[in-house]
Amino acid sequence: MRTNVADANETPFDVIVIGGGPAGLMASIFARTAGARTLLLEKGNKLGRKLGISGGGRCNVTNAKPLPELMENIPGNSRFLYSALTRFSNTDIMAFFERLGIRLKEEDRGRVFPVSDKASTVVQALVRHVQEVGVEIRLDCPVRRLLYDEHRVTGVLLSSGERLQAKAVVVAAGGCSVPKTGSTGDAYPWARAAGHTIVEPYPTEVPLTSEEPFIRKRLLQGLSLQGVDITLRDGKKALTTEFGDMIFTHFGLSGPAALRCSHYVSTRLRKVPQAELTAYIRTLPSMDGEACLAWLRNTRFADRRRQLKTVLLHKLPERLVDVILARAGVDAACQMANLSNETLAQLSSFITAFPVRISGTLPLAQATVTGGGVSVREIDPKTMASKRKAGLYFAGEVMDVHAHTGGYNITVAFSTGSCAGLSAALHALSHDTAPGRTIPAGSLDSGEISVPTD
Repeated sequence: MRTNVADANETPFDVIVIGGGPAGLMASIFARTAGARTLLLEKGNKLGRKLGISGGGRCNVTNAKPLPELMENIPGNSRFLYSALTRFSNTDIMAFFERLGIRLKEEDRGRVFPVSDKASTVVQALVRHVQEVGVEIRLDCPVRRLLYDEHRVTGVLLSSGERLQAKAVVVAAGGCSVPKTGSTGDAYPWARAAGHTIVEPYPTEVPLTSEEPFIRKRLLQGLSLQGVDITLRDGKKALTTEFGDMIFTHFGLSGPAALRCSHYVSTRLRKVPQAELTAYIRTLPSMDGEACLAWLRNTRFADRRRQLKTVLLHKLPERLVDVILARAGVDAACQMANLSNETLAQLSSFITAFPVRISGTLPLAQATVTGGGVSVREIDPKTMASKRKAGLYFAGEVMDVHAHTGGYNITVAFSTGSCAGLSAALHALSHDTAPGRTIPAGSLDSGEISVPTD
């Protein structure tokens, strides 16, 4: 696909954007709307592939929570993202898509989806807008490396051997997660060649693994729990408490609450490989330890002859009850009257803080999000510009930034993409010697990003 090719006598492009995901699409729109001749390169045969499978195929375009709560859901260098998130916020993202004719709705925990419940609605509208504003698009066009001189980026070298000149390049090629969408870590060598440090990539938003006997025997495989708390500890040190649904698997724990813990598992094991990690699950979300113990004691008083398992089955799934009783070493047929205070306290502990030793996570290729990437210490947070080479910009997951699922990662991609695209355009146009080329009014107003329309 090629459109809007520049005059042969001119330098073909002001800005080249590499990567057709959410960050790259937004970067190309902002760069072109600011007046820059913009080329979008995608190594695959389709734009927005990862966007099309996000949110379970419904495309969770952003999250509507206020900025402080939004930041709390970005465990990977949220402070670096503050400027971008305030200049092109979640409300700006919603307004942007509504201007494209996409009706949005807010669901639980602030997640925002298209009313159509189809990711294709978002992808098609975004790609159509990229074309309408005049971005040239090249599919099936992998990049071999970036071209630099001593001080700045000068263009890109394609795998075909073709060299393309540009005054600015935005790298939005993603990380290493979900490689079927094209995120295979291509950009890390390009950044290293420019003098950048790469924080070793690691899996986040990925299921947790466990070697517990009941996990390996698949006693709880497929059992799901709704709205639970999971507290991850290294010995006595609490690393995080995450809330949401979860599911036991044949290898460990999955579901939103477990995935949210994975950042802390990965980062802790990277620092302390021998860390003894345990996930404590509050299996009854409505009860803490004291409330659960009071319930068991009251039941012992009011229903003395009832068997313990029968009592527990009123609140917990049978398979989980069987595992809890086995781990606590209590006879399922024991009558409530025969249970000591010590035994009830032990049962309460297993119910409200069910322990699962965690050995690690599934590998990076099976993660939803990549941790690590280009070090943010070497990127200007206000412009996404490289501090190593002039004219080089980064956006999205290629950087050492990441967030929880629930619309937060896409918000980061759109916000950093808009910032990088506009900044790259302003850099290119300020270095343009061609007569008559000017920066459109409103492209940059006291550091604020103007939301492009048509």
